Amino acid sequence: MDKKRSTGKEQSFINLIGLIETLRGTNGCPWDKKQTSKTMSVYLLEEVYELVDAVESGNPEEICEELGDVLFHIFFIAMLFEEKEEFGINDVVKQITEKMLRRHPHVFGPETAEKKPFSSNRWHKIKMNEKNKAKTGAVLDSVPKKLPALMRAYRISERAARTGFDWDNISDVMQKAEEEWQEFRCALDENTDDNEKSNISVEFGDILFTLVNIARFAAIHPETALKESIKKFETRFRTMEKIAAQSGRNVESLSRNELDTMWENIKRSEA
Repeated sequence: MDKKRSTGKEQSFINLIGLIETLRGTNGCPWDKKQTSKTMSVYLLEEVYELVDAVESGNPEEICEELGDVLFHIFFIAMLFEEKEEFGINDVVKQITEKMLRRHPHVFGPETAEKKPFSSNRWHKIKMNEKNKAKTGAVLDSVPKKLPALMRAYRISERAARTGFDWDNISDVMQKAEEEWQEFRCALDENTDDNEKSNISVEFGDILFTLVNIARFAAIHPETALKESIKKFETRFRTMEKIAAQSGRNVESLSRNELDTMWENIKRSEA
């Protein structure tokens, strides 16, 4: 790496650390001074979602800005622990660097990539060995409980499948989805008291979980797929609003037949 470029990066990190120290200092910002790792982790999660939106937009300026926001929160949280003399940002960087070196033996180890190519199963084995050395836990313990339900369902099913607890092929999972759909329909036909409504909810959840596994077999991430479908629906619905507005009306005033016709016209125009 170019020495001048490397020095510039180091100075940028030093400047950011200094900025956070000032914000947390005696004459700093009252809001920043009262933050904790728990409060900042909530803000970090929001910033990560904003970063994901920026990445999907493909706008370099937005991506750069959102990356900066995420980086600020990461440094800020590390600084909070450094104030308690538990660890600092240097420890964070050192630990992740060492971890990535261990998990890429085909790149940084004595073996070459040609002799032993990258394998996701091998990555997982190395990761599990690290976890087992640190502590003994259940297979699913590594999946964060705070993940959004769809993402967590994917990770849970993925971890379980690695133990051999899985369907043989995607056809079997699709058949299971059909069974779950029938169970959901039966639950809907039952009485709708509070207990039955709870059962309906569980059966619907079973459908979603099975569909997540279908996505896994198809090598599709359900979160990405759903976001794309939402984006498509949103675009079409906004187009309907614009078309209605051009005729001096709003979508609420349109009949169901008019809405359906407009929707189908928009779909055909996309094709």
